[in-house]
Amino acid sequence: MSVSPVPSVAYWAMNDPALGQGERLAALDEYLAECLVAGPDFPDFIGESNNHIHTVYSFSPYTPTFAALRGRMAGLPVVGSVDHDSYKAAPEMSGACKRLGMGAITGFEIRAFIHSHDERRAGTGAFEARKINNPDSYGVAYLTVQGVPARASNEVEAFLEPVRKARYERTEKMAARANEILEGFSIATFDWQRDVVERSQYSNGGSITERHLLAAMARALISGFGRGQQLLDALGNKLGMNVPAALRQTLADPENPYLDYDLLGILKSEYLDRIYIQPTDELYTAAEVVRFADSIGAVAAYPYLGDVTASATGDKKAEKFEDEFLEDLLDYLVQIGFRAVTYMPTRNTPEQMARISALAAERGLLQVSGVDINQPRQTFNCPQLQDPANAHLNTTTWALVAHEALSNVDHTLSILGQGNPIENLDTRLETYARLGHALAIGETDVADCVEELGKLKA
Repeated sequence: MSVSPVPSVAYWAMNDPALGQGERLAALDEYLAECLVAGPDFPDFIGESNNHIHTVYSFSPYTPTFAALRGRMAGLPVVGSVDHDSYKAAPEMSGACKRLGMGAITGFEIRAFIHSHDERRAGTGAFEARKINNPDSYGVAYLTVQGVPARASNEVEAFLEPVRKARYERTEKMAARANEILEGFSIATFDWQRDVVERSQYSNGGSITERHLLAAMARALISGFGRGQQLLDALGNKLGMNVPAALRQTLADPENPYLDYDLLGILKSEYLDRIYIQPTDELYTAAEVVRFADSIGAVAAYPYLGDVTASATGDKKAEKFEDEFLEDLLDYLVQIGFRAVTYMPTRNTPEQMARISALAAERGLLQVSGVDINQPRQTFNCPQLQDPANAHLNTTTWALVAHEALSNVDHTLSILGQGNPIENLDTRLETYARLGHALAIGETDVADCVEELGKLKA
């Protein structure tokens, strides 16, 4: 397979959010046909994976089709989507990966109260007054639900719809606050419908996040203050923002093609708290998310963040999160039903990685990995996954590929299903990883995998 050296109409169509999913997949078919006649080869597959990719269905410069292609161009044999409060990318991501000879994992990301509503209102939860893995709220955690079987798409939509609606309404109120700030600087305000809603995929089942809002605010600031040094000066002198030294040159560059993304990252880190409205009862509890994931044969995972230094993209400032109370937190998560954790090797130190891995293993927790992709400067690669010490993370990823296919036809074949015919988790992971590889490259089909596991059950 070869890659066309000059981007064609089909190439750009794959990343056109105005097109339908079927049209983008058809563009991929056309592009792959073009690739057969000219251009350099796709790189060989490498020992990496990434199943934490955001698409246009939350906030990202990539459609599911294009995200899959970018993953293939990076040499990844398997990718997955986890959009915020949305599962709509799933069929397109799966379809694109199948065309590219890759494995796919689909799911969603969601925020939830770490404790029950009663504990939260009474202030009695052990982690209620702590920042867990969420820079914006105390007592609220980001969670992922991954390996969602396609048969459960309607149930997932019903589960996420009220969350999407409440987030829309809350973000609209935050937009009004942002526009008040812009008016104070005599800058033209943005229009909620035109500049936020219509730039999202909300009407197609996607979500509207704080990043959509901050992108609109960033564009307004660039339009009002101009580009280059004058923008950088205004951020410090007028908005009172502390721009990290590593990003000053980037923001002062008048030719920066990613300026709106870079600026929204700084706004998220340094300015969001001035307009942010905390979620209330519209969020589920963590226990409710776990129960839902279990009910559909998916995997609910807690994303470990750990204490962080300022991020290279500017969207996170140096801050302490769960490292000081990690053991107690994991014990609590196990108590309320979690059986998996996920973490990002590109964000954590080797010491943090070793610690979370050891603590997860002690508790029998499935270990998942991924790199949070939501802006164009990021690479799809995760070189840490080529380290033999992290081989278990690639094994889990491939196991989830098989899990998603098998759970779609038989709930008991969920990788965490109580009726799974392979009792030992490590053996189950190795077996499912082998089947995931075979399914991705077409060496076997789901029916044969079900038959193989059925013989073990018998």
